[in-house]
Amino acid sequence: MTTNGDKYCYLSEFKWLQKFGPSYSVKAENITALKSPSEFYRTLLDRCRTAKHRIVIASLYLGIGNLEQELVSTIKDAMDNRRKLSVRVLLDANRGSRGKVSSRTMLMPILNPSFDCRVYLYHTPKLRGLLRWLLPERYNELIGIQHMKLYMFDDSIIICGANLSQDYFTNRQDRYILIEDCKPLVDFYTGLVELLGRMSFQLTNKNTLTLDPTWKYHPYKSPYQTYASEARKQLMQYYNTHIKHPTSEKDIDTIVYPLIEFPPFDIHHDSQTTNLLMCNAEPGSTMHMATGYFNIPYIYTNTMFQKSLANFKILFSHPMANSFQQAKGPAGFIPTAYSYLTNTFFGEIEKLKLHERISCFEYQRTGWTFHSKGLWYTPNNYELPVLTAVGSSNYGARSLNCDLESQLIIVTNNKKLQQNFHTEKSDIFKSTSLYIPEGEFKAPLWVRFVLRMFKNYF
Repeated sequence: MTTNGDKYCYLSEFKWLQKFGPSYSVKAENITALKSPSEFYRTLLDRCRTAKHRIVIASLYLGIGNLEQELVSTIKDAMDNRRKLSVRVLLDANRGSRGKVSSRTMLMPILNPSFDCRVYLYHTPKLRGLLRWLLPERYNELIGIQHMKLYMFDDSIIICGANLSQDYFTNRQDRYILIEDCKPLVDFYTGLVELLGRMSFQLTNKNTLTLDPTWKYHPYKSPYQTYASEARKQLMQYYNTHIKHPTSEKDIDTIVYPLIEFPPFDIHHDSQTTNLLMCNAEPGSTMHMATGYFNIPYIYTNTMFQKSLANFKILFSHPMANSFQQAKGPAGFIPTAYSYLTNTFFGEIEKLKLHERISCFEYQRTGWTFHSKGLWYTPNNYELPVLTAVGSSNYGARSLNCDLESQLIIVTNNKKLQQNFHTEKSDIFKSTSLYIPEGEFKAPLWVRFVLRMFKNYF
């Protein structure tokens, strides 16, 4: 039973996490929650300017506007000034190739042969054959993408849910955790990016794609099982070699656990661990959970409804704050689809009479869209979160079935860091209201049909 005393060791309470992933001790004062998209962007630029030996980026894509151009120019200037600077970029091949001007063309200035720079473009092995030929640009991304959001500079890392484009630098609400001076954690993620890069296409300075000569399997021309089996083998071998017990020094007050979810390779550490967090949450504790795109799969809803005794406060986007609100064509109906899913979920809460334990909130802020994701765990009879999870996962069906995801769990005994996490959570929830639908939501029949057929791709 948790007590309210400052001496209680939450690190011990969550020691079981060591079984599911690597763990690294971090000084609490080296962890900062960035407050805004503009602070996130300024930090990216500042860290690129001052990086001495490595810049490693994993994102879905790089935008094509002026802010993105300045970011690329800043990286190029850093490489000009420090010839030993190593730069690695991992993006999604389909999203990064979209349009005549694309992430690929934006990155051409740093692919100078005199620089130590590599750009990797991950192509899901599930998009192949007739499907690859039939699906048009943009919609081919439904099958699976590289979705991790990791930004590393020397021995520091920003892990978040934000991509590298103007909206994420200006008016899209997200989360960003900066961890400084943690070389083992950055080494782990750098090695993971390099390994995935080896399995991906590499971009040349002629804007063509090649394969690593040491990797024998083509993402969509080799048999799927052959490619996926070898990828799983190497990824699991890498991941498992980093699982170890943290040191037992008395002055450790914070431990971080990087988790991965790679569905094409049948790797589900993140979802399994997240589900256990919900299951193991003590009665009366509270779990705040945020998702930019609400489509919670059965593994989570079943635990919330039937197994967990925690209180849940679930935050999602109001339709007007959904990033697809202004989309053209069929994509413009995506907010309607999510509204139908949220309404259905709320109906289940009412049907099971769980509304006192599970409540829902909508984010709406004039001129902003919502993309935050993660969770905060507050024990019973305690006022502050002692655990937070941050990363790329939306806790949705896509994350468990399609995309490459990574999430970082942070557990801390440090009261100041707990207070910082509480402030971060409160700031996000300031722009929310309790979700109470006005009657049954009537989605068009074709939207309900698409959801029934393709729910795992939302």
